Amino acid sequence: MKPGLAKGTRDFTALEVSRRRYIINTLQKNFELFGFQPLETPSFENLSTLTGKYGEEGDRLIFKILNSGDFSAEVNQDDWENKNHQKLTSQISEKALRYDLTVPFARFVAMNHNKLTFPFKRYQIQPVWRADRPQRGRFREFYQCDADVVGSESLLQEVDLVQLYLKSFSELGVAVTIHINNRKILSGLAEYAGIADKLIDFTVALDKLDKIGKEGVVKELLERGINQESISKLDFLFTQSENALENLQQLKEKFNGNETGLQGVEELELVINHSLQLGVDAGSLVFDITLARGLDYYTGAIFEVKANDAKMGSIGGGGRYDNLTEVFGVKNIPGIGISFGLDRIYLVMEELGLFPDEAASKMEYLFANFGGNESLQALQLIRQLREKGISAELYPENAKLGKQFTYAEKKGIRNLVFLGEEEIKNGTVTYKNLEAGEQKTVSVEEFLGR
Repeated sequence: MKPGLAKGTRDFTALEVSRRRYIINTLQKNFELFGFQPLETPSFENLSTLTGKYGEEGDRLIFKILNSGDFSAEVNQDDWENKNHQKLTSQISEKALRYDLTVPFARFVAMNHNKLTFPFKRYQIQPVWRADRPQRGRFREFYQCDADVVGSESLLQEVDLVQLYLKSFSELGVAVTIHINNRKILSGLAEYAGIADKLIDFTVALDKLDKIGKEGVVKELLERGINQESISKLDFLFTQSENALENLQQLKEKFNGNETGLQGVEELELVINHSLQLGVDAGSLVFDITLARGLDYYTGAIFEVKANDAKMGSIGGGGRYDNLTEVFGVKNIPGIGISFGLDRIYLVMEELGLFPDEAASKMEYLFANFGGNESLQALQLIRQLREKGISAELYPENAKLGKQFTYAEKKGIRNLVFLGEEEIKNGTVTYKNLEAGEQKTVSVEEFLGR
């Protein structure tokens, strides 16, 4: 059978792994700088833990795991014969691969809330799986890098997460814009348009604006049973000015007497004003009234990060989810979190040539193999280099020198070392820097002291 990869998955070469680690190390350093502690959860959860948390579309994208053994033994025959997939799923699958890191984190908090010190800040860098249609920047297996705070309603958490986003992307060299909105504003808009009972339909359609445009959103709203009169009242959403605070002031007027909507506006004003006073560039933080993010669990601020210089979907996102642990029987634990999309960040940095040389893991020295005593002497020097934390290896066979040169060049090794009979007799080492093309002969002591 011809080997192949499962759709939506990838292998990573040494260079790709090194570059991914460069991104992860940068994020991890900043997570800890902002007071977050690491956490890891299992790759799969009980299916019941995940379902009902991501909305109707999200639930369809959860990878279910068949029960082990004869999974069909306990199946209801009527459901089987009628191909009732909704009823069959729970009968043949009790587990599922995690869809994101937020719901497993909420489950962890619910199980351990009596032991945790609140506010509890954690970061998590692990793979997640979604049965999505693969395309550029969208995979079925990908990493999320999350930072969450639970146990605090303070809007200063939102302000701090804006700082975390901007500092991290600045260090990676990626120019970004953070789009921000508030689910309370979206609820207020639904109330203003008389479609409060269709809030989810409204937000799911609105969240697709970037992909399908105004006409597509309007068409989907109509298909979801929202009438033309309500859609007309919301037409101003598609003609916002570039001034975030000006747009918020316009909303205040429309939300007169609309308590939920006004609360969302006030919360967003505080986050934006504080961020600007802390030196955030006004162009880096944009109030995006059409930003909805299609996850049901958001209750307050919502974020989406976009790269300025590359055509790519969001490379980060998140928001406040004050009620998430309630579904696990634990109330009154507010939370907010953001996520960095490692795979999309990688694609943006690759496209823009932003990876520095140190992001590639390279061997420092390859010792040419001359056989016999020379190879043993080379191994002695290699051992001493490794004790100093310097990477080195011996070419395994006593092959022609040209073959050893080719190996070093293809592997990206910086220096080729010659320790032949003459060098051993004189207590010297000859090495050639393959990047600069320079060759030197120095004493063993000088070589080890470099």
